[in-house]
Amino acid sequence: MGFFLEALIGGLMAGMLYSLIALGFVLIFKASGVFNFAQGAMVLFAALAMARFSEWFPALLGFDDKLLGNVLAFAAALVLMVAVAWFIERLCLSKLVNQEGITLLMATLGIAYFLDGFGQTLFGSEIYKIDIGLPKEPMFLFESTFEGGVLINKEDLYATVIAAALVIGLTLFFQYTSTGRALRAVADDHQAAQSIGIPLSRIWVIVWSVAGFVALVAGMIWGSKLGVQFSLSLVALKALPVVILGGLTSVPGAIIGGLIIGVGEKLSEVYFGPSLGGGIEIWFGYVLVLFVLLVRPQGLFGEKIIDRV
Repeated sequence: MGFFLEALIGGLMAGMLYSLIALGFVLIFKASGVFNFAQGAMVLFAALAMARFSEWFPALLGFDDKLLGNVLAFAAALVLMVAVAWFIERLCLSKLVNQEGITLLMATLGIAYFLDGFGQTLFGSEIYKIDIGLPKEPMFLFESTFEGGVLINKEDLYATVIAAALVIGLTLFFQYTSTGRALRAVADDHQAAQSIGIPLSRIWVIVWSVAGFVALVAGMIWGSKLGVQFSLSLVALKALPVVILGGLTSVPGAIIGGLIIGVGEKLSEVYFGPSLGGGIEIWFGYVLVLFVLLVRPQGLFGEKIIDRV
């Protein structure tokens, strides 16, 4: 039982981190109808900015306080991500309003390649580290209940708490603030939102800025775990099944979908991996989503699309 709980808790923690990246996809799709393939590149770009700023600021300003350096680096990286969001909306997406979905999809692919290349030009192509003080050592829980206890990675636990706090904060933002209600109105009907005076351009800048903030937090956490390298942008591929499973328009779906896939891939790897040769974590989410799409194409919590003819 202790071994099962260890795998279960590990899956829940991994799933919450997947949900954090999936939120970026959902936020942008809800507000603009754009499936943002650049989300992975945004995570990488934000992580690079955080890593390099945390090195540069102490050297430039002449102090050796790691906490202050991280705070300044986070603030500067956030300003940079908001600026990136503004440029993306003003220079690209605002010119493509009412275009076909494939046109917008190709635009986000172009943005992804631009951010990858520009990040390398601006920050370098080495492998960097982000040290935000997350403890690396493991800990044991329920030692009195199960023999040997349940092994938990403290870094994963702290990262999960940060991700959960951000998810809760975003949920409250969408539900109880005027800007959040405006974002939901735009998501429901662009034309109706415009008719009551909600400016779409400003809303899209806000939602891309929020997605940039989410990418920064995700990049900071994943960069702390894996190191900041250009393969970090591929982490977004782990979030694609989460988005599809939960539904492209559902914030709760992104959370629950992440937890389902995180737990499912961890348990399947632990219990079936030895007999099947391992590697189940790589493809489990995609196979699960394939079966779900056969039954419910809009995902578990997505809105049904009804075409009247």
